[in-house]
Amino acid sequence: MYLLDSNTLIEAKNRYYGMTICPGYWAWVLRSHVQGVVASIDTVGDELKRGNDELAQWAKQHTALFLPISDDATQSAFAQVAAHVASQTNQMKPGALDEFLSGADPWLIAKAMTLAGSVVVTHEQFNLQMRRKFSIPNVCQHFGVQWMDTFAVLGHTQANFVLSGE
Repeated sequence: MYLLDSNTLIEAKNRYYGMTICPGYWAWVLRSHVQGVVASIDTVGDELKRGNDELAQWAKQHTALFLPISDDATQSAFAQVAAHVASQTNQMKPGALDEFLSGADPWLIAKAMTLAGSVVVTHEQFNLQMRRKFSIPNVCQHFGVQWMDTFAVLGHTQANFVLSGE
């Protein structure tokens, strides 16, 4: 299962897959979710719903896309993620730990840790030298969780957005 970070949906909406420009992308997300291939988590949904745009409305209309994080396995995995990043705090800029733990990112990684074979989908970059913030790929690597960006997922799933009605 591919688990979507909020930045993948926000970037898609704001840039290359605008909701009215490329509705096929959004249909692909929903169809792939029904097929058990794509999902996200409640905290990502909450981040999106706080917006005041068509993506917020879309997230409110498609709540099934966002998996719960209240299960014991995800809660336990979150504790592991939190302990790991807390142990790295002295290497990071002040506030990086609080910023990371207050968002959806540690929960996304924790959920991926509980779903065998899952992949976190994010546009964040792997960079072990980064000190300003905790990066999803850096934390994923520590826990052996795979990650990739939207474009790699589209390739792996053989997504195909075709114009119709010429």
